[in-house]
Amino acid sequence: MPRPLWSGAISFGLVTIPVKLMSATEDRSVRFHQVHTEDLGRVRVRKFCEAEDREVSAAEIGKGYEVSRDTLVAVTDEELEQMPLPTAKAIEIVAFVPAASIDPVRLSGDSYFLQYDGPVAAKPYVLIARALARNTKVAVAKLAWHGRERLVLLRVRDGALVAHVLKWDDEVRDPSELAPKEAKVTDSEIDEALQLVDSMTTDDISGYQDEYRKALEAVLEAKAEGRQPPKPSTEPEEPGGQVVDLMAALQESVRKAQAARGEDAGDAEVHEMPTAKKKTAGKAPAKKTATAKKTAAKKSARRQGGA
Repeated sequence: MPRPLWSGAISFGLVTIPVKLMSATEDRSVRFHQVHTEDLGRVRVRKFCEAEDREVSAAEIGKGYEVSRDTLVAVTDEELEQMPLPTAKAIEIVAFVPAASIDPVRLSGDSYFLQYDGPVAAKPYVLIARALARNTKVAVAKLAWHGRERLVLLRVRDGALVAHVLKWDDEVRDPSELAPKEAKVTDSEIDEALQLVDSMTTDDISGYQDEYRKALEAVLEAKAEGRQPPKPSTEPEEPGGQVVDLMAALQESVRKAQAARGEDAGDAEVHEMPTAKKKTAGKAPAKKTATAKKTAAKKSARRQGGA
Protein backbone atom coordinates (compact mmCIF):
# COMPACT_ATOMS: atom_id res chain seq x y z
CA MET A 1 0.00 0.00 0.00
CA PRO A 2 1.19 3.58 -0.64
CA ARG A 3 1.96 5.93 2.22
CA PRO A 4 -1.01 7.64 3.94
CA LEU A 5 -2.05 11.02 2.49
CA TRP A 6 -4.12 12.16 5.47
CA SER A 7 -4.86 10.99 8.99
CA GLY A 8 -7.84 11.80 11.17
CA ALA A 9 -11.04 10.09 12.22
CA ILE A 10 -14.46 9.14 10.92
CA SER A 11 -17.17 10.83 12.96
CA PHE A 12 -20.24 8.55 13.03
CA GLY A 13 -22.72 9.93 15.54
CA LEU A 14 -20.95 9.56 18.89
CA VAL A 15 -18.58 6.95 17.44
CA THR A 16 -15.06 8.04 16.43
CA ILE A 17 -12.91 5.82 14.22
CA PRO A 18 -9.25 6.84 13.71
CA VAL A 19 -8.32 6.26 10.07
CA LYS A 20 -5.65 6.93 7.47
CA LEU A 21 -6.45 7.98 3.93
CA MET A 22 -4.49 6.52 1.02
CA SER A 23 -4.97 6.51 -2.73
CA ALA A 24 -7.10 3.63 -4.05
CA THR A 25 -5.89 3.89 -7.66
CA GLU A 26 -2.68 4.49 -9.55
CA ASP A 27 -2.08 6.23 -12.87
CA ARG A 28 -0.55 3.80 -15.37
CA SER A 29 -0.46 6.29 -18.26
CA VAL A 30 2.73 6.55 -20.30
CA ARG A 31 4.30 9.95 -19.59
CA PHE A 32 6.57 11.98 -21.83
CA HIS A 33 9.22 14.63 -21.15
CA GLN A 34 9.26 17.84 -23.13
CA VAL A 35 12.38 17.88 -25.31
CA HIS A 36 14.01 20.07 -27.93
CA THR A 37 13.27 18.17 -31.17
CA GLU A 38 16.63 19.03 -32.79
CA ASP A 39 18.91 17.56 -30.11
CA LEU A 40 16.51 15.91 -27.59
CA GLY A 41 17.66 18.26 -24.84
CA ARG A 42 15.24 18.43 -21.92
CA VAL A 43 12.99 21.49 -21.87
CA ARG A 44 12.53 22.81 -18.31
CA VAL A 45 9.89 25.10 -16.88
CA ARG A 46 11.44 27.80 -14.73
CA LYS A 47 9.51 30.06 -12.35
CA PHE A 48 10.34 33.77 -12.37
CA CYS A 49 9.24 36.56 -10.06
CA GLU A 50 7.76 39.40 -12.13
CA ALA A 51 8.76 42.05 -9.59
CA GLU A 52 12.43 41.03 -9.33
CA ASP A 53 12.81 39.38 -12.74
CA ARG A 54 14.66 36.37 -11.32
CA GLU A 55 14.10 32.68 -10.88
CA VAL A 56 12.70 31.69 -7.47
CA SER A 57 12.87 28.39 -5.59
CA ALA A 58 9.90 26.36 -4.39
CA ALA A 59 10.55 27.52 -0.81
CA GLU A 60 9.96 31.13 -1.90
CA ILE A 61 6.61 30.45 -3.57
CA GLY A 62 3.36 30.93 -1.66
CA LYS A 63 -0.34 31.46 -2.35
CA GLY A 64 -1.97 34.74 -3.34
CA TYR A 65 -5.62 35.58 -4.00
CA GLU A 66 -6.48 38.29 -6.54
CA VAL A 67 -8.94 40.63 -4.83
CA SER A 68 -8.88 43.07 -7.76
CA ARG A 69 -6.77 43.55 -10.86
CA ASP A 70 -3.90 45.20 -8.99
CA THR A 71 -4.39 43.78 -5.50
CA LEU A 72 -3.22 40.39 -4.20
CA VAL A 73 -3.75 39.01 -0.71
CA ALA A 74 -1.15 36.54 0.61
CA VAL A 75 -2.48 33.39 2.31
CA THR A 76 -0.16 31.01 4.17
CA ASP A 77 -0.51 27.24 4.55
CA GLU A 78 -0.72 27.70 8.31
CA GLU A 79 -3.72 30.02 7.96
CA LEU A 80 -5.49 27.46 5.79
CA GLU A 81 -4.75 24.64 8.24
CA GLN A 82 -6.00 26.67 11.23
CA MET A 83 -9.38 27.61 9.75
CA PRO A 84 -12.19 26.80 12.24
CA LEU A 85 -13.72 23.84 10.39
CA PRO A 86 -15.17 20.81 12.22
CA THR A 87 -14.00 18.64 9.31
CA ALA A 88 -10.35 19.74 9.53
CA LYS A 89 -9.29 16.47 11.16
CA ALA A 90 -12.45 14.41 10.79
CA ILE A 91 -14.51 12.75 8.09
CA GLU A 92 -17.92 13.81 9.36
CA ILE A 93 -20.75 11.56 8.15
CA VAL A 94 -23.75 13.81 7.54
CA ALA A 95 -26.25 11.40 5.93
CA PHE A 96 -26.92 7.94 4.53
CA VAL A 97 -28.55 7.76 1.09
CA PRO A 98 -29.50 4.99 -1.39
CA ALA A 99 -26.50 4.20 -3.58
CA ALA A 100 -28.66 4.53 -6.71
CA SER A 101 -29.48 8.14 -5.81
CA ILE A 102 -25.89 9.31 -6.43
CA ASP A 103 -25.54 10.66 -9.97
CA PRO A 104 -22.27 9.24 -11.39
CA VAL A 105 -21.52 12.64 -12.96
CA ARG A 106 -20.82 13.89 -9.43
CA LEU A 107 -17.95 11.45 -8.98
CA SER A 108 -14.72 13.42 -9.47
CA GLY A 109 -12.59 10.37 -10.23
CA ASP A 110 -10.54 10.57 -7.00
CA SER A 111 -10.91 7.45 -4.85
CA TYR A 112 -9.21 6.59 -1.57
CA PHE A 113 -9.01 3.64 0.81
CA LEU A 114 -9.59 4.27 4.51
CA GLN A 115 -7.37 2.19 6.79
CA TYR A 116 -8.19 1.89 10.48
CA ASP A 117 -5.51 3.49 12.61
CA GLY A 118 -4.63 1.41 15.66
CA PRO A 119 -6.21 -1.57 17.49
CA VAL A 120 -8.88 0.60 19.16
CA ALA A 121 -10.27 1.60 15.74
CA ALA A 122 -10.66 -1.97 14.45
CA LYS A 123 -14.04 -2.80 16.03
CA PRO A 124 -15.93 0.42 15.14
CA TYR A 125 -14.36 0.27 11.64
CA VAL A 126 -15.70 -3.26 11.09
CA LEU A 127 -19.05 -2.21 12.58
CA ILE A 128 -19.71 0.59 10.09
CA ALA A 129 -18.30 -1.46 7.20
CA ARG A 130 -20.66 -4.38 7.87
CA ALA A 131 -23.60 -2.06 8.44
CA LEU A 132 -23.04 -0.50 5.02
CA ALA A 133 -22.51 -3.90 3.40
CA ARG A 134 -25.87 -5.19 4.64
CA ASN A 135 -28.00 -2.56 2.88
CA THR A 136 -28.08 -0.54 -0.32
CA LYS A 137 -27.14 2.74 1.32
CA VAL A 138 -23.88 4.66 1.21
CA ALA A 139 -22.59 7.30 3.60
CA VAL A 140 -22.14 10.93 2.58
CA ALA A 141 -19.52 12.82 4.56
CA LYS A 142 -17.55 16.06 4.64
CA LEU A 143 -13.77 16.30 4.68
CA ALA A 144 -11.51 19.38 4.74
CA TRP A 145 -8.40 18.57 2.75
CA HIS A 146 -5.96 20.29 0.39
CA GLY A 147 -7.27 23.79 0.97
CA ARG A 148 -10.98 23.09 0.59
CA GLU A 149 -13.88 21.19 2.11
CA ARG A 150 -14.94 18.19 0.07
CA LEU A 151 -18.04 16.04 -0.11
CA VAL A 152 -17.23 12.33 -0.14
CA LEU A 153 -19.15 9.10 -0.59
CA LEU A 154 -18.21 6.19 1.69
CA ARG A 155 -18.91 2.61 0.68
CA VAL A 156 -17.50 -0.87 1.29
CA ARG A 157 -15.24 -2.86 -1.04
CA ASP A 158 -14.03 -6.28 0.10
CA GLY A 159 -14.52 -5.32 3.73
CA ALA A 160 -12.59 -2.03 3.43
CA LEU A 161 -14.07 1.47 3.45
CA VAL A 162 -13.62 3.45 0.25
CA ALA A 163 -14.05 7.22 -0.11
CA HIS A 164 -15.05 8.73 -3.47
CA VAL A 165 -14.79 12.51 -3.80
CA LEU A 166 -18.04 14.09 -5.03
CA LYS A 167 -18.72 17.33 -6.85
CA TRP A 168 -20.86 19.88 -5.00
CA ASP A 169 -24.29 20.68 -6.50
CA ASP A 170 -23.15 24.00 -7.95
CA GLU A 171 -20.18 22.31 -9.68
CA VAL A 172 -22.41 20.18 -11.94
CA ARG A 173 -23.68 21.89 -15.09
CA ASP A 174 -27.29 21.61 -16.26
CA PRO A 175 -27.45 19.34 -19.37
CA SER A 176 -31.15 19.93 -20.15
CA GLU A 177 -30.41 21.99 -23.27
CA LEU A 178 -28.23 19.27 -24.80
CA ALA A 179 -30.94 16.64 -25.42
CA PRO A 180 -32.51 16.61 -28.92
CA LYS A 181 -35.97 18.18 -28.92
CA GLU A 182 -37.41 16.88 -32.21
CA ALA A 183 -36.17 13.29 -32.47
CA LYS A 184 -38.86 10.63 -31.95
CA VAL A 185 -38.44 6.88 -31.56
CA THR A 186 -41.02 4.12 -31.67
CA ASP A 187 -41.80 1.55 -28.98
CA SER A 188 -40.46 -1.16 -31.30
CA GLU A 189 -37.13 0.64 -31.58
CA ILE A 190 -36.96 1.02 -27.79
CA ASP A 191 -37.74 -2.69 -27.34
CA GLU A 192 -34.99 -3.58 -29.81
CA ALA A 193 -32.55 -1.27 -27.99
CA LEU A 194 -33.43 -2.99 -24.69
CA GLN A 195 -32.74 -6.37 -26.32
CA LEU A 196 -29.35 -5.04 -27.39
CA VAL A 197 -28.69 -3.92 -23.80
CA ASP A 198 -29.60 -7.39 -22.53
CA SER A 199 -27.38 -9.11 -25.10
CA MET A 200 -24.39 -6.94 -24.04
CA THR A 201 -24.97 -7.21 -20.27
CA THR A 202 -22.14 -8.64 -18.15
CA ASP A 203 -21.27 -8.87 -14.46
CA ASP A 204 -17.51 -8.53 -14.96
CA ILE A 205 -15.52 -5.81 -16.74
CA SER A 206 -12.13 -6.88 -15.39
CA GLY A 207 -11.06 -8.27 -18.77
CA TYR A 208 -10.91 -4.91 -20.52
CA GLN A 209 -7.44 -3.46 -21.09
CA ASP A 210 -5.94 -0.16 -22.18
CA GLU A 211 -5.18 -1.02 -25.82
CA TYR A 212 -3.80 2.46 -26.50
CA ARG A 213 -1.20 2.11 -23.73
CA LYS A 214 -0.21 -1.36 -24.97
CA ALA A 215 0.24 -0.08 -28.53
CA LEU A 216 2.20 2.95 -27.30
CA GLU A 217 4.51 0.77 -25.18
CA ALA A 218 5.16 -1.43 -28.24
CA VAL A 219 6.13 1.66 -30.26
CA LEU A 220 8.47 2.92 -27.50
CA GLU A 221 10.07 -0.50 -27.06
CA ALA A 222 10.74 -0.78 -30.80
CA LYS A 223 12.28 2.70 -31.00
CA ALA A 224 14.46 2.05 -27.94
CA GLU A 225 15.81 -1.10 -29.63
CA GLY A 226 16.36 0.62 -32.97
CA ARG A 227 13.56 -1.25 -34.72
CA GLN A 228 10.73 0.08 -36.84
CA PRO A 229 7.52 0.63 -34.84
CA PRO A 230 4.68 -1.82 -35.51
CA LYS A 231 2.59 -0.94 -38.56
CA PRO A 232 -1.14 -0.31 -38.26
CA SER A 233 -3.58 -2.96 -39.40
CA THR A 234 -4.13 -3.09 -43.18
CA GLU A 235 -7.68 -4.33 -42.82
CA PRO A 236 -10.10 -1.91 -44.46
CA GLU A 237 -12.19 0.07 -42.02
CA GLU A 238 -15.93 -0.12 -42.17
CA PRO A 239 -17.37 2.88 -43.98
CA GLY A 240 -18.81 5.41 -41.57
CA GLY A 241 -21.14 8.34 -41.79
CA GLN A 242 -23.85 6.45 -43.73
CA VAL A 243 -27.50 6.92 -42.85
CA VAL A 244 -28.91 3.47 -42.04
CA ASP A 245 -32.28 2.09 -41.06
CA LEU A 246 -32.27 2.41 -37.26
CA MET A 247 -34.33 -0.73 -36.61
CA ALA A 248 -32.17 -2.81 -38.97
CA ALA A 249 -29.03 -1.45 -37.32
CA LEU A 250 -30.34 -2.43 -33.89
CA GLN A 251 -31.25 -5.92 -35.08
CA GLU A 252 -27.81 -6.40 -36.65
CA SER A 253 -26.16 -5.16 -33.45
CA VAL A 254 -28.17 -7.69 -31.40
CA ARG A 255 -27.18 -10.45 -33.82
CA LYS A 256 -23.47 -9.57 -33.55
CA ALA A 257 -23.61 -9.33 -29.74
CA GLN A 258 -25.33 -12.72 -29.49
CA ALA A 259 -22.88 -14.25 -31.97
CA ALA A 260 -19.97 -12.98 -29.85
CA ARG A 261 -21.46 -14.93 -26.93
CA GLY A 262 -21.86 -18.06 -29.02
CA GLU A 263 -25.62 -17.67 -29.39
CA ASP A 264 -27.38 -18.33 -32.72
CA ALA A 265 -29.26 -15.14 -33.58
CA GLY A 266 -29.87 -15.78 -37.28
CA ASP A 267 -29.01 -13.37 -40.07
CA ALA A 268 -29.82 -9.70 -40.22
CA GLU A 269 -28.94 -6.98 -42.67
CA VAL A 270 -28.48 -3.26 -42.26
CA HIS A 271 -30.16 -1.32 -45.04
CA GLU A 272 -29.21 2.15 -46.08
CA MET A 273 -32.01 4.65 -45.65
CA PRO A 274 -33.54 5.83 -48.97
CA THR A 275 -32.50 9.40 -49.67
CA ALA A 276 -35.15 11.98 -50.48
CA LYS A 277 -35.27 13.11 -54.11
CA LYS A 278 -33.75 16.51 -54.55
CA LYS A 279 -35.99 19.19 -55.93
CA THR A 280 -34.69 20.65 -59.19
CA ALA A 281 -33.88 24.28 -58.76
CA GLY A 282 -34.15 27.10 -61.27
CA LYS A 283 -36.34 26.86 -64.39
CA ALA A 284 -36.53 23.08 -64.70
CA PRO A 285 -40.33 22.98 -64.05
CA ALA A 286 -40.87 25.47 -66.89
CA LYS A 287 -38.88 23.30 -69.34
CA LYS A 288 -40.88 20.25 -68.31
CA THR A 289 -44.11 22.16 -68.96
CA ALA A 290 -42.89 23.33 -72.37
CA THR A 291 -41.96 19.79 -73.35
CA ALA A 292 -45.35 18.54 -72.28
CA LYS A 293 -47.08 21.20 -74.39
CA LYS A 294 -45.04 20.24 -77.51
CA THR A 295 -45.90 16.55 -77.02
CA ALA A 296 -49.61 17.36 -76.69
CA ALA A 297 -49.51 19.53 -79.86
CA LYS A 298 -47.90 16.70 -81.91
CA LYS A 299 -50.55 14.20 -80.73
CA SER A 300 -53.31 16.65 -81.66
CA ALA A 301 -51.81 17.14 -85.17
CA ARG A 302 -51.63 13.38 -85.74
CA ARG A 303 -55.26 12.98 -84.74
CA GLN A 304 -56.33 15.75 -87.14
CA GLY A 305 -54.24 14.24 -89.99
CA GLY A 306 -55.77 10.82 -89.41
CA ALA A 307 -59.26 12.30 -89.56
